[in-house]
Amino acid sequence: MPKILIHSSQAPVTGFTDHSKPSPLAQAIRAGDMLYVSGQGPLDPQTREVVAGGIAEQTRQTLGNLKAILQAADAGMAQVVNMRVCLRDTADFPAFNEAFRDFMDGEKVTRTCTGGTPHRKGVLVEIDCVAYLG
Repeated sequence: MPKILIHSSQAPVTGFTDHSKPSPLAQAIRAGDMLYVSGQGPLDPQTREVVAGGIAEQTRQTLGNLKAILQAADAGMAQVVNMRVCLRDTADFPAFNEAFRDFMDGEKVTRTCTGGTPHRKGVLVEIDCVAYLG
């Protein structure tokens, strides 16, 4: 089964902080009926810079980036089965969770949320996901 690379121009291509070099990462890879979406952060798709605002704004941008990649694979949040979240500051969890709930609009997923230090300065949240496309 070949892997199929998925790309959306409506989401940033991430990888390394040196913008002059191509990323070694795919935004997403489809393998059979499964779609694995790389961790997305609160980056503007055109500038690849961190969006202004706090955790709520960054959460909405991050989820919007994930949604754009899902759409490029002819999927949506309804196909997402699992998400992993990394928060720079776990004290942001209540505000993150509220923005997450609003964005998901009743859609259910499994999710793990941990604290950590995203690699890029100013990034407060990073999220990846797995979707079932069968």
